[in-house]
Amino acid sequence: MRRTPPARLWRATFAVVGWAALALQYVLMVGPAEPGDVAGLTVNFFSFFTILTNVLVAAAFTGPLLSPGSRLARWSASEGVRAAVAMYIVVVGVVYHLLLHPYWSPTGWSLAVNVVLHYVMPAAFVLDWLWFTPKGRLRWIDPVKWLAFPLVYGGWTLVHGLATHWWPYGFVNVDQLGLGRVVAIFGGLLMFFLLVGLSLTGLDRLFARAARDSSASAL
Repeated sequence: MRRTPPARLWRATFAVVGWAALALQYVLMVGPAEPGDVAGLTVNFFSFFTILTNVLVAAAFTGPLLSPGSRLARWSASEGVRAAVAMYIVVVGVVYHLLLHPYWSPTGWSLAVNVVLHYVMPAAFVLDWLWFTPKGRLRWIDPVKWLAFPLVYGGWTLVHGLATHWWPYGFVNVDQLGLGRVVAIFGGLLMFFLLVGLSLTGLDRLFARAARDSSASAL
């Protein structure tokens, strides 16, 4: 009997967990709505950085399970993509714990989904990156490029928020805080993204060097 490789089993498990948590969160947020409100609530659902990043995480767990020639498999096989997704989900977990957790007390299924999206999936994907992603191919410029996603998200949040006066997070609420303060907060978050990305790149290079040294000493 053939045994399933650990990486495949790990990724299959958290692909299921991730997609299930996202689906349940959507049902909890949109399910009770009137039919005429579904479209607007769906847009709001996908306007949370947590949701978008967890979609990326679930897709990155799913890709390696598919045919190597598929587009999702090729996308998820990129070391740069996996490191970028790791950067995004680390920021999701840290920002939630420090800025949002003290003011948010979900219960029941909302609590369960909240724990999965903000704690379980970040930990699972960082461990996946540490254990199963090849190292030594990242460059110091890569974290700067990875900022494109949060920059686009910030632009969308501003445009959508000014048009609807709905804001996904209190710290980006321009109506309450003012544009200048929100821009300053977002700039600080971008710096944090960059710091996390540079840390991942440093670890990538450190692990690659250690592997080379180990191989050389074994010769």
